[in-house]
Amino acid sequence: MRRRLRALLLVALCVPLGFAGCSTLAHKERELVFNVAPGTASWYYGMPQGMVEKRLPIATATGVQHVDSWWWPADDPKAPAVLYLHGARWNLTGQLFRIQQLHDFGFSVLAIDYRGFGKSDGDLPSERTVYEDARVAWQRLTELQPDPARRFIYGHSLGGAIAIDLASQFGTHAGERAPARGLIVESSFTNLAEIAKSLSTPWLPLQLILSQKFDSIDKIAKVDLPVLIVHGTGDRYVPSRFSEELFQAAHGPKKLLLVPGASHNNSMHVAEEEFRQAFTKLFGIAPNPA
Repeated sequence: MRRRLRALLLVALCVPLGFAGCSTLAHKERELVFNVAPGTASWYYGMPQGMVEKRLPIATATGVQHVDSWWWPADDPKAPAVLYLHGARWNLTGQLFRIQQLHDFGFSVLAIDYRGFGKSDGDLPSERTVYEDARVAWQRLTELQPDPARRFIYGHSLGGAIAIDLASQFGTHAGERAPARGLIVESSFTNLAEIAKSLSTPWLPLQLILSQKFDSIDKIAKVDLPVLIVHGTGDRYVPSRFSEELFQAAHGPKKLLLVPGASHNNSMHVAEEEFRQAFTKLFGIAPNPA
C-alpha cells in the first residue's frame, strides 16, 4: 500500500505539468486509489449458509447499473444490523473473514461491492460512485432493519472514509430519531492527501491537486451519531495517529480503541473482548459472548 501511495503522489505532482494529460492522470490516480484486484480472493472458501446475494439497482446518466450485495441475517430476528463497507483492492470474496466476525458478534450484516469491484457493474470506481453505492446500500439496510436503533455503519480503511461520508449526510431535527445507532470506523485516515504527505514533503498542497479527496477529517465533525474508532498501533499502511485525529474531530459520544501491536486488518480480532466492551459502553448493545 505504501508503494501505491508513493505512486499516487507522483501522479498528483504531474498534474500541474499540463492539461493535455489531465484526464489520463486522473484515471491513473483512481486506479492507484482503488487498486481493484480482479477475480476471487485465493482464501475465499465459499458463501456461508444463510447468506443471500442480491443485485441492487442504481440509476446513472446512461441507464441502470447494479451493486452486488450480500445479506447475512443473524439467528435472532431482533439482532442489530450493520452495513459493511470494505476498503480498497479486495472485493467481497476477500472480506469474508471480517464479515464473519461481525456476524459472530451477533450482527445481521449487509455488505456490498462498489461498482467496479467483484460482480458489481461498472468499470473504474471513483470517490463519487462509491458514495452513491453506499447510499443505495443504506436504503436497502433500512428495508431489512426498519428499527433505526438497531442499524449501524461499519467501514474499514478506505471504507471508513465512505462510512463517514454516509453518516455525515444524515440530517436530524429536534425530536427526531437518528437514522442509525452508531458508526464504527477501523484502520482509516483523515484524508487522502495527508497519507500522501506522510510519504513525502508535508508542505506540498496535495489537497488542491488530488481529484480523489476522501476528506473524513471535516466530515466526521458533521456526524451526529456515536462513533467508535478502532486502529492497530502496528498498522504499517495507515498510521494510527490518523484515527487519533479523527477521534479529536468527532464531537458527539465517541470512543477511541487503539489496539497495541494490531495490524491494518486484525484489530477487532486481536482485541475482541475490548471491542465488545467498547461497543456495549458506547452503544448500549452487547455483542454475543465469545
